[in-house]
Amino acid sequence: YLENLISDRKLIAHCSMRLDILYFIGYDIDEELPWHSTISRTRQLFPESVFEEVFTTVLEKCIDKGMVSGHTQAIDSAPVKANASMDTLELKVPEEELEEHLKKIRAISSIDKQAPHRKSKNNKSDKGGRSITASNKEWTYYI
Repeated sequence: YLENLISDRKLIAHCSMRLDILYFIGYDIDEELPWHSTISRTRQLFPESVFEEVFTTVLEKCIDKGMVSGHTQAIDSAPVKANASMDTLELKVPEEELEEHLKKIRAISSIDKQAPHRKSKNNKSDKGGRSITASNKEWTYYI
């Protein structure tokens, strides 16, 4: 949301370049992220309310722990000599409100549901590989 990304492809490309995100999701620097289609398919498995609840819960936990205050963003960096001034820093704010951002994503997602960008070749996985194996009790624990 803060990076104004509405494309799954751009999201994966962005995450692969951010050490803080890789660390947060448990990936090593040289480990490949899932294909962008994995995100699209996962989004189709669950209702939007599940993702909003997870986002809200994680955000609340970050706020409770003092990681997010609503006015400052921390960025992973490396010390590099530069001729820069603190006076030239600019405030970074999202281009639009969260609801407007979600509307765009919903529109793109609905287009994908109607006609996927590319059809997969023959799916050779067994039914167990294409379905969720966690019990309701396990899902309830995480959600």
